Amino acid sequence: MKRLFKRIKKLFTDRRAWVRLILVASIAASVAWQIGDLAIKNGGVVAAIICSLSIRVSLYKSVREGFGQIVGTAIGAGVALLTVWLFNFGIIAVGITVLLCSVVARGLHLGEVASVNVPVTALIVIGPGLSESTAFSRLMSTLIGAGVAIVFSYFSHRKTPAGRTVDKISSLASRSADLLGKMAEGVAAGYEQDQAGEWLAKARLLADEIPSLRTQALEALGYAKWFPTAQKVEAENLYTQGIAIEHTVVQVRTIARTLFEAAVEDGIPISTQRQIAHALSSASYAITTKADQIRNLASLASTESATSDIRLAGAALADSLIDNSTQIGQEHLVRGIALVSNIERIADSLDESSPALHEVLTPGEPASNKILKVSTIDQTTKLSKRLLKPFKRLFRK
Repeated sequence: MKRLFKRIKKLFTDRRAWVRLILVASIAASVAWQIGDLAIKNGGVVAAIICSLSIRVSLYKSVREGFGQIVGTAIGAGVALLTVWLFNFGIIAVGITVLLCSVVARGLHLGEVASVNVPVTALIVIGPGLSESTAFSRLMSTLIGAGVAIVFSYFSHRKTPAGRTVDKISSLASRSADLLGKMAEGVAAGYEQDQAGEWLAKARLLADEIPSLRTQALEALGYAKWFPTAQKVEAENLYTQGIAIEHTVVQVRTIARTLFEAAVEDGIPISTQRQIAHALSSASYAITTKADQIRNLASLASTESATSDIRLAGAALADSLIDNSTQIGQEHLVRGIALVSNIERIADSLDESSPALHEVLTPGEPASNKILKVSTIDQTTKLSKRLLKPFKRLFRK
């Protein structure tokens, strides 16, 4: 019995963040229901539904989600009132409401989240007994639910967006370092194609996490802009470090593919195995040092020392390749030089000396994740140009 209790307890203790989120969401929905029912007659259900849909793991995301719910409800209420006034409540009104809401959401270039919210909230508003007063009360209930979700989302996670960004960066860096360490051991021992395939598969999985890392870093930046207790400089540094780890992960994946392609043919020449393994091991140690530096908010001094070792190992590998160029063949020489280039880029990324980190604008989050894919300024500018175009032609004539 005691063992069973420990196992059940471990299921929850290992998932503390998830447990915290669902507990906060449950309490928030209950509070939204109570406030909605007290403020508006029968408004608790709608408020609880909207609160449950809006609450997210962070205050920043919940504000965006709540705004999407409000936009969706405003559009949905208007469309629902129009269709019910024309067709009364029934199958035709429901179908036309969803159709018109989807068209309006597309026309306004709403993001993926808000586009879903429009028909969902319209169906909530279009319930039986719809009138101007009930539509208004459901709109107010939506505002209450979104507001409660925004307030409670502050407690959904014990860490700030900056803290979550640190965890994301250091975790991705640590796993990249572990993978490079395994590659170094495999090359030194003489690896096979199956082993190289496993490295490449793991490297691809690491690269798949780059979009979520970028989104988290952007959230920390956005949070720091409008929340008074956040430190903007810290968020900007984390954003740069996130890009550095992103570039590092891409190079790790490229190294894994190079080693796999070499294994497909006749493997790494014995004369260069030692130098390649040493270079990969140095890169692994430098990435681990970078992860520790980010996790402990330390200076770049330790990382710069580790990256110096990478560059020395890369230079030794390049010298070895040139010395043995007549023996290893052109294809192996090209692959070896490519590995040297990958390792050099890892060093430039880790010590943040590469111009690619500072002088190139990194794209923001995907438009599908935004409430509005196209800003209202751009939309109104394009619309005004279209409306004024016939008049300009007329005056020209």
